[in-house]
Amino acid sequence: MQKEQIIDFSITLLLLIGIYGAGGLVLKELESGDGCPKIWSIPACLIILICLIIPALSHILKKWSKLYFIFTSIAVIIALVASILQLTGNGECPKTDNSIPMCYLSFLIFATLIGLKLYQLKIKK
Repeated sequence: MQKEQIIDFSITLLLLIGIYGAGGLVLKELESGDGCPKIWSIPACLIILICLIIPALSHILKKWSKLYFIFTSIAVIIALVASILQLTGNGECPKTDNSIPMCYLSFLIFATLIGLKLYQLKIKK
């Protein structure tokens, strides 16, 4: 498998994992109203889901790299702020079954997505 194919597959896999995780939180939010914290009364998990779906479409269609970076950057900033609030005890992120704050995982996924896409674009040149 070529390096570019591995990167392409990795990006797709991370996007799918993220969509699955955020989608689950959105469903919980719709059912109970307490699936995730709110940003200006909008569930953060819904914002994150949108910030995954648009980059996924961009990646699959191999178009609109700027949109990919805009939405992954918005999400990485949200995840960074949420992680800092979690670390300082000033906020509470939803947790996995293993008690890992999902904002940490979200930050890791989005930072990795940005890095992989930058590297992919670099090797294409």
